[in-house]
Amino acid sequence: MLNHELRQDDGILVLHPEGPLEAADFTTLASEVDAYLERHGTLRAVLIRAKSFPGWKDFGALLAHLKFLKGHLHRIEKVAVVADGVIATLMPNIAQHFVHAQVQHFALAREGAAWVWLKQSGNAQMRPAA
Repeated sequence: MLNHELRQDDGILVLHPEGPLEAADFTTLASEVDAYLERHGTLRAVLIRAKSFPGWKDFGALLAHLKFLKGHLHRIEKVAVVADGVIATLMPNIAQHFVHAQVQHFALAREGAAWVWLKQSGNAQMRPAA
C-alpha cells in the first residue's frame, strides 16, 4: 500500500509506502498527479519516506510503478528519499544516471532537513550528511 499526499500549495508529493505496492496504488496516484500537472506543469518535489522498501505485491504492480515513473519523472524537480539503509544511501548516485530531477538522501532522523532542501528554490545542491 502506498499512502500519498499531494500538497497543492507548495507542489510537493509525499509518498509513504506501508506494505507491498499494488498496481491500484499507481492508478490512484497517477490520476491525482496528472490533474495537478495539467494545472501547474511540474511538481516542485517528491518526498519518499520509508523505514524500508516494501516491494511489490506482484509483477503487475512492478509494471504499474515503472509506467508511473516513465510518465512522470521528467516533470519533477527534486526528490528527497528519507530512509535509513544502504539502498537509500546509494539511490541518489544511481538515480542521477536516469532522472533529470535532483535526488538527495536523508536519514529518517533528518526529515526536517529534507523539507528545508525541498523548499529551496533554484538548483543549489545541498549535500546532506546521511
